[in-house]
Amino acid sequence: MEHYYRELVSFLCTRLGSRQAAEDVAHDAYLRVLERTDSQHIEHPRAFLYRTALNLVVDRHRRNRVRQTEQLDGLEVDASCSGQELQQAFQLDQRLTLMQRALGELSPVCRDSFLLRKLDGLSHQQIAEQLSISRSLVEKHIVNAMKHCRVRMREWES
Repeated sequence: MEHYYRELVSFLCTRLGSRQAAEDVAHDAYLRVLERTDSQHIEHPRAFLYRTALNLVVDRHRRNRVRQTEQLDGLEVDASCSGQELQQAFQLDQRLTLMQRALGELSPVCRDSFLLRKLDGLSHQQIAEQLSISRSLVEKHIVNAMKHCRVRMREWES
């Protein structure tokens, strides 16, 4: 299924107008498809991948539309944190610790590919040049890192 990656990114790029946004959606789509293939067989993987990606594009568009219409002056700012907010912050901190642990299990080049993409926002080509590896290897490392982290997070959280 990895051989559809470039085709999917090109397809998404025309809809989103940004290669980086297209790559992000493609990564998320691959993750969802890979998660599903762990538990059940997909009869038409290419069609399923494209449908998943298009659904993600629609979700992204809806989120952006909501953000644009939200009035900042209508939002109430409360200086005090509620117990629920503190609990959420604690859970987020725990998840971050688990994510760091999962990333520590990856090979250095796999981890670096993932972090350069997700934290630094570098393109696949820029990462390939920086790490002196091929662009397709960068793509594989990022997908593998995302899948590994998702699987490990599920294992540890359950």
